[in-house]
Amino acid sequence: MPASWGDRLRQFIEADARRLGFDAVGVAPASSEGVLIGERLDAFVEAGHHGTMDWLPETAGRRRSARALWPQVRSIIVLGMNYGPDEDPLAILSRPDRGAISVYARHRDYHELIKGRLKELAGRLLAQARQAGAGEHEVKVFVDTAPVMEKPMGEMAGLGWQGKHTNLVSREHGSWLFLGSIFTTLDLPPDAPRRDLCGSCRACQDVCPTNAFPVPYQLDARRCISYLTIETRNVVPREFRRAMGNRIYGCDDCLAVCPWNKFAGTAREARLIARDDLRAPSLDHLLGLDDAEFRALFSGSPIKRIGRAKFVSNCLIAAGNSGLAALLPPVEQLLCDPAPLVRAMAVWALDRLSPHDALRRRTSALDREEDPLVRSEWHALGQED
Repeated sequence: MPASWGDRLRQFIEADARRLGFDAVGVAPASSEGVLIGERLDAFVEAGHHGTMDWLPETAGRRRSARALWPQVRSIIVLGMNYGPDEDPLAILSRPDRGAISVYARHRDYHELIKGRLKELAGRLLAQARQAGAGEHEVKVFVDTAPVMEKPMGEMAGLGWQGKHTNLVSREHGSWLFLGSIFTTLDLPPDAPRRDLCGSCRACQDVCPTNAFPVPYQLDARRCISYLTIETRNVVPREFRRAMGNRIYGCDDCLAVCPWNKFAGTAREARLIARDDLRAPSLDHLLGLDDAEFRALFSGSPIKRIGRAKFVSNCLIAAGNSGLAALLPPVEQLLCDPAPLVRAMAVWALDRLSPHDALRRRTSALDREEDPLVRSEWHALGQED
């Protein structure tokens, strides 16, 4: 394809991406990645840092490069949409009666929003390519749910660099970018990768409540609060529960302290602005949600995907960390919840808020309780976490 056609299509991509609400756009050749991604992924899996996310080793072969996923791809268009918060996301951590929800989940699920915009851009790009005489081409769009390594691809496309917290950092938008990609058979002029500007800064490592970064640029997901509250359905290990504080869905600490956020603006897309009821929700209210109420409250939210039992168990850990006697009634009520995970964390929360009451209840509770997870929590009363 003549270079002039490629330049015209690049100009179109840039302009149409901005029209659709994307704040960052770049192009990487499909041949530019593979070896480094494969090495990083192999080391991550071999160290067991993926925890219970079995889909990572299962899809490792397709994650190694874009062409392993789709052999015909020639160019990768990576797009970012700013979701910067309009308030300090860490301020809520000082409010023990409230639950802290990660910034990205305080509004509608971004997957549907961004995928729709990517499809529109991709369709218009193919039409422009035909008009330019480039012939018939193909596209595929991806937003987080396919085996695509979007952060390394964003780095190669010049959107930013992977910081020491392993997330993409942009000079213009800090750490607050949702990423999506368009794979295409078009051969487009690429952007130059951005260089790493983290320097000697280690703010993201130092702020992590659970020490989830064994070394810079490496994440041990098994210690990460986002993994513990979202990705794994297993009970949160005792050693991390106190460190969770009132974080009930995800964790923004390593993102929020990044110095490059001083250049970031707030989200422009209305559907990415935080819902008022999810900025600082009351733990007392959240602990009382039944399944229908949970589904109604989080309709259209990524939180809905983890299910009521996991979410309420996270809230119980927050309640146990609160030190607030006012949360004892809903905690006690959840000792009889149908979900074993909820009952187990209710035992832990009760022990933290009223240890004498917990010990008084233990014998009779063990006479009735058959689930081994819940029984183990009753037996562990009084143990240091």
